[in-house]
Amino acid sequence: MRRALPALGALSVVLFLPSMAAAAGLNWRTWDRGLSEAVAAGRPVLVDVYTDWCGWCKRMDRDVYARQDVQDYLARKFVTVKLDAESNQAARYETRTWTSRTLARRLGVTGYPTTLFLDSKGGHPEIVPGYLPPDRFLLLLRYFGDGHAARGEAFGDFERKAQGGGPGRDRTRH
Repeated sequence: MRRALPALGALSVVLFLPSMAAAAGLNWRTWDRGLSEAVAAGRPVLVDVYTDWCGWCKRMDRDVYARQDVQDYLARKFVTVKLDAESNQAARYETRTWTSRTLARRLGVTGYPTTLFLDSKGGHPEIVPGYLPPDRFLLLLRYFGDGHAARGEAFGDFERKAQGGGPGRDRTRH
């Protein structure tokens, strides 16, 4: 029995490495710090709204945020924020102090995970509910991160161009 315990311990470390790598790979900020950094840097904000019990949130961390291409794009284009939708941690928004819980509701979050995109001043929230597979998530990141949404381009038009359909095909790959 004693020999099984060290092996079991090693196995548990190996099983948890992907989630630890996902957490370490991105520079997740708190709400207040992230919005301050976004204003200073003039960069948009991606907010991952989650709960500790949400299985799809954990899958998003493991399958999407752990990917190197997602991490690289986020690091280049966004300030990344994690917001626990059940936390009572204070968060300032629109000259008020909210709890993370009430802020998530104020921003229109009704399920988890939810991705919020904010401009560099923390305004104009765009809500994307639910889990997205990595390739779809990268497409969404490019839509917001490369300014297509800010220019008023419809996501469907952007998607057709990015996937090779229609004039003005977007040949850039990030």
